Amino acid sequence: MQKFNTKSILSKFDFYEYESNSSANGNLNVFNPYDNSLIKTLPSDSVSSAIEKINRMDRYRREERDFSIINNGHLLEKWHLKILEKKNDLADLMVLEQGKPLAEAISEVEYGAAFIKWYSEEGKRIKGDLLESPYSDREFLVKRQPIGLVATITPWNFPLAMFARKASAALAAGCSVITKPAEDTPLTTLAMIFLAREIGFIREILDAIVVPRSKVSEIGQLLCANQKISKVSFTGSTAVGKQLVMQGAGTLQKFSLELGGNAPFIVREDADIELASNELILSKFRNAGQTCVCANRIFVNTTIFDNFVSIFLNKVKAIKTGCGFEAGVQIGPLINHAAADRYKKLISDLKLSGAKFLHYKEISNEGLIFEPTVVVSAKRDVRAFDEEIFGPLAVIYKFDTDREAIEQSNATNYGLASYLFTESRQAIKNYTNLLDFGIVCVNAGTFSNSVAPFGGFKESGVGREGGRYGLEEFLETKFVSIK
Repeated sequence: MQKFNTKSILSKFDFYEYESNSSANGNLNVFNPYDNSLIKTLPSDSVSSAIEKINRMDRYRREERDFSIINNGHLLEKWHLKILEKKNDLADLMVLEQGKPLAEAISEVEYGAAFIKWYSEEGKRIKGDLLESPYSDREFLVKRQPIGLVATITPWNFPLAMFARKASAALAAGCSVITKPAEDTPLTTLAMIFLAREIGFIREILDAIVVPRSKVSEIGQLLCANQKISKVSFTGSTAVGKQLVMQGAGTLQKFSLELGGNAPFIVREDADIELASNELILSKFRNAGQTCVCANRIFVNTTIFDNFVSIFLNKVKAIKTGCGFEAGVQIGPLINHAAADRYKKLISDLKLSGAKFLHYKEISNEGLIFEPTVVVSAKRDVRAFDEEIFGPLAVIYKFDTDREAIEQSNATNYGLASYLFTESRQAIKNYTNLLDFGIVCVNAGTFSNSVAPFGGFKESGVGREGGRYGLEEFLETKFVSIK
């Protein structure tokens, strides 16, 4: 195994020292999910220190209204270059605190940097309108202006990319950003802010609030209810998203919400089985299955079912699990013990339902690394059908007709990502029209990029991230009538 030295990895960044560093506020301990070792102890913010940061940023926005979107674009470009310069160091840090394989961590750095690059250019393209006035003595203008101070709340599964995707769009629109990283993975975000400081983003424009799990609820309530926060952009579970909306109802807080998923992965009878099985490996087991867009319910046509499962199983058996720094590892640990306990319950529920386990190793320790599991289930009334699995578990179902596949795919309150494998252009047309998902990915297991919209239908969220659509989330429209 490639050796890693925690102290050496941490030394690459002078971690962002925030204003409130008194131990009276408590601490946040950050652990390595691979071996449960303590990586670093961070001082925690309190509600009062968080309010001080919000007030400082709000005061700066009101007093320094001559901000320049063009200048923000230049800073974003410099930030992009600095991130790529530190790509390997950021990836090492991510493996250390999040656990994903190093190759995936490097890809995430590049992916997150791509959003910053995109928005460094896209901010320059914000446009208003000159309207034809129905009155001869009046001019009508439509201006687009930044929404204000944005609070971002980011998840642990992609601690760099989700922060970069939100913050870069908001900054490109001329907003200022205060972020609360996930308590399991704050270090990657703080390292990103440190790099942003180096190239000129001052704390009045970009700042962070760091708290342990015990204080998350009160800080979340503060961000949702504080009237100096103009918008909250959150990625996480649907349950927490609903809670945040309720907390912001009193002030009619604006939200962008990227919430849970329950992605169908549909393999029709005319699909390229080798391609579909390869892409399923990528979609299902990336980040140990801990993604909101991974294949959650796998539907395979009856006529090719046995052949597909045989090919897929052979690929699954070749997957290597272990420490993310070890060469060839494809699956690292789950993020924490709460995630592991939930995953075990999903497995137990499938066993009770009579599902057939084709590839499975009994869990014999209290660690967080789980071997990939393949299950065939004829039942739909199992937890793995209704809930996000968030683990290396592939549950496969048979279907006979396209209508059945579409109905079963849509039989969920979620509507984020979906996948279809077929060679039929007519089938592609039908499925893309009828699948109730914000994203339909055809003949591939990945799709996310900086130029396209990312978001879902139904309980998978509100708003979009990525591309010009993500910029719109942080702009207000002002109508000006001049006589």
